[in-house]
Amino acid sequence: MKELWDKYYNGCDMSDLFNSEEYLAKPEKAEATRSSSGTILNMIKNLMPNLIGGSADLAPSNKTNMKDAGDFSKENYAGTNLHFGVREQAMAAIGNGLALHGGLRPFVATFFVFSDYTKPMARLTSLMKLPLIYVFTHDSIGVGEDGPTHEPIEQLAAFRSMPDFTVFRPCDRTETALAWEYAIESKDEPTALVLTRQNLPQMAGSSKEALKGAYILEDSDKETPDGIIIASGSEVNLAVSAKAELKNAGIDVRVVSMPSMDVFEKQSDEYKESVLPKSVRKRVAVEALSDFGWYRYVGLDGKVICMKGFGASGPANQLFEHFGFTVENVVNTVKSLF
Repeated sequence: MKELWDKYYNGCDMSDLFNSEEYLAKPEKAEATRSSSGTILNMIKNLMPNLIGGSADLAPSNKTNMKDAGDFSKENYAGTNLHFGVREQAMAAIGNGLALHGGLRPFVATFFVFSDYTKPMARLTSLMKLPLIYVFTHDSIGVGEDGPTHEPIEQLAAFRSMPDFTVFRPCDRTETALAWEYAIESKDEPTALVLTRQNLPQMAGSSKEALKGAYILEDSDKETPDGIIIASGSEVNLAVSAKAELKNAGIDVRVVSMPSMDVFEKQSDEYKESVLPKSVRKRVAVEALSDFGWYRYVGLDGKVICMKGFGASGPANQLFEHFGFTVENVVNTVKSLF
């Protein structure tokens, strides 16, 4: 009983899991980061008996159901899956209450476009310095057929702008696992995981460096790259593919994955300079959401490929092409800087 009490109130030692090959393993096939998150969540709950949480009536889509953990109810206080119903603001408030109580590690979840409803309570999460974990899925125009009402555009910029609130938008299974690691290890601030509906390829260069917020995913062969492409989430693959085409055209660029602006800003000036050297001014950022916040990384000489308005209804691949999230557009945008 004392051992269990200590796990609840002094924290669980997760180092063996977080450093294991299984935890950081890359699946052989493409996978939505929401699905990756569901796999990781169930690894974590096996070692963290005080993990408790759920979704605003979207657990099957958010992939937040903890297997064999039971559902919390008046008949079963031992269940750790919470069913909040369609009430995101109340859900976040309950998550805050659980975190304030102590002894429990709560998480809450919904579609990213509905994160607007959590905002007042999320702000209080930050003000109270609570390590509540937010799982936001269906993170971009990749929602597709659900249409512009369900496609987040400005939400990511809003959460990035909140003080003491960390946002991760991972590009694959590895970065998703590391985002969960960061969230679990956090003691005094909330973390949001912003995850895709659509499948994403596994990036060969993704690594533990993601815990620094941004890192060199694929580098130039030159000591000083000709340019830098910065991307997050589903657009990292675009950046990698564009790099290969640019190399054939005689332009050798660096690809930087930036899953978390918030964490990157906490790094030393030396590290930030090593990733984004001031001498390289030809920069392009790619993200299928609002461009707000990206210009601090691309500067006056750079360009941003982002959403300039709301989305549309249609298959995800058609929407990405329609709005310019293609290898061809990234290549041409980089070339336009020369």
